[in-house]
Amino acid sequence: MDLWFTEYYTKNARFSIKIDKHIISLESEFQRIDVFDSYGFGRILALDGYLMLTEKDEFIYHEMMTHIPMAVNPNIHDVLVVGAGDGGVIRELTKYNYINKIDMVEIDKLVVDVCRKYLAQTACKLDDLRVHIYYEDGLKFVRSKYNEYDLIIVDSTDPFGPGEDLFTKEFYGNCYKALKTEGILINQHESPYYPNDALAMQKAHKKIKSVFPKALVYQAHIPTYPSGHWLFGFASKGLDPIGDLNTGWKTLGIKTRYYNTDLHKGCFALPNYVKELLKNA
Repeated sequence: MDLWFTEYYTKNARFSIKIDKHIISLESEFQRIDVFDSYGFGRILALDGYLMLTEKDEFIYHEMMTHIPMAVNPNIHDVLVVGAGDGGVIRELTKYNYINKIDMVEIDKLVVDVCRKYLAQTACKLDDLRVHIYYEDGLKFVRSKYNEYDLIIVDSTDPFGPGEDLFTKEFYGNCYKALKTEGILINQHESPYYPNDALAMQKAHKKIKSVFPKALVYQAHIPTYPSGHWLFGFASKGLDPIGDLNTGWKTLGIKTRYYNTDLHKGCFALPNYVKELLKNA
């Protein structure tokens, strides 16, 4: 009998991947965690039935969350990562030898434990000496921080369940206070395509824009995410993601499979329907 992992986007649309083997299923205090081996996309992580990553295309998501801000501000030394229990963003950040500190706040320790054991491709740098992991609520953690970080990356799940508090105006305001003068906030911004995802994207953008003087949106194409069209938020106290792009980034010798500085400039050019959604947020 064929085994398929299926995620429902709407009542009329779904996405399925043929599964070779169901590796593990665990229930944490916060969510259900599943790991599968698939035929076409390698190993897969799902939380509460929602696909979080596949080994085949996770590099797109993690590179676009990390290298966009790192190429804008070459003076990023202290970083906070909220969520990111799979370790993919951490892996990309550790490619920069001038980063001094990476604080990672993940509410669900079991996600980290599972990824360490079953998803070594993404979790391979969680033991870097610069990485400090805190198993706490991200909203509460950021409340106590002031002028401490050059970069905050919010690699959260969707805006419900454990990730819900990371899409609030209070959280974005606390991130603003936790950032230094040239600080940057990056967050996963959902898809603009399906109605429920688009609404969540609009709500997040509206809240971020009410807090940060500069709030833009950029895009990437990730085959296994809803519609394949995914957005990210770039917010700062003043730095512009295109005007302040560091032309010397290429000389760092950072190896990437998706990101490059030409793409960096282009990814902020959005389709008209997305511009309209943002305008009406």
